[in-house]
Amino acid sequence: MEPIRSYASQEIETKMNPLEPQQEPKFKKRKVWVPGLLLLTPILLFIFGFFVIPMLYILYLSFISTDNLGAEDAVYSLKNYTQLFTDSYYLSSLWLTVKISLYSVLVALFLGYPVALTMARSSARIRGYITLLIVSPLLVSIVVRNFGWYLLLLPNGTINQTLMALGIINAPLKLLFSEIGVVIGLSNAYLPFMILSIVASLYNIDPSLDKAGAILGASPFRRFFSITLPLSIPGIVSGCILVFSLSMSAYVTPALMGGANVPVMPVVIYDQINNLLHWTFGSALSYILLATTVLSVTIFTRVFEKGKFKEVFR
Repeated sequence: MEPIRSYASQEIETKMNPLEPQQEPKFKKRKVWVPGLLLLTPILLFIFGFFVIPMLYILYLSFISTDNLGAEDAVYSLKNYTQLFTDSYYLSSLWLTVKISLYSVLVALFLGYPVALTMARSSARIRGYITLLIVSPLLVSIVVRNFGWYLLLLPNGTINQTLMALGIINAPLKLLFSEIGVVIGLSNAYLPFMILSIVASLYNIDPSLDKAGAILGASPFRRFFSITLPLSIPGIVSGCILVFSLSMSAYVTPALMGGANVPVMPVVIYDQINNLLHWTFGSALSYILLATTVLSVTIFTRVFEKGKFKEVFR
């Protein structure tokens, strides 16, 4: 008599044996990146058509040494770039742009960090009100905001009249059409970006760290400089990069608040292209401004990522 075989046990052993090679599926796995690529196609086409192509065309113009773009005798050279580095006016304009942008970053950081710290330590309801107050200026045109500062900074404006009435100054301060006026306008315009960047970093700090420092006897001052400030460095770096980049490329605020007395690089580029019709030289200036911004941001980021606070970026 033939013994009864247990086919079920044999099937289980076959499935559970990892040494036996498994059969490949008959159908290949569907490529999951295809739907994502199709969803990104509209924005990619938009970026390519309205950003990449214009930037490449501006780069092409910067190497033409004549303003007559349709001329047959157009020569391709580095004349536009060498002209910038050999003319003290454009070098001083570039340095002025960097200096004003740095001042704007410092003012925005000095005013924005306390607000961000208050938001991080407030209740959800108070935090919502503060966020609304911070974001609401972004709903108003920057031109309108600059005209508001224009009225405040006039020689007979509110600020000078108030300071003279209090006896602090005897003559009106030159706040308008000066570097101070441009820094005030830029720091006011980009202060929300600094606050939101810092507060996002403060939200990620574990509150128990501050409590542990208090239990160990550290004062609030010591806890802030030993725990809160170092852990918020990534947010500070992000906010500084945003404010610096936006200030370097700003045109409206320097044009209204500084005028011809503060010839920052975006204003100079606008004059070269629209007023003087020097398209090629203006294109070269724009790429020099872009390269300066990228280089400054890269150095600033590397200093923090590779320096004393590199651990907080991991």
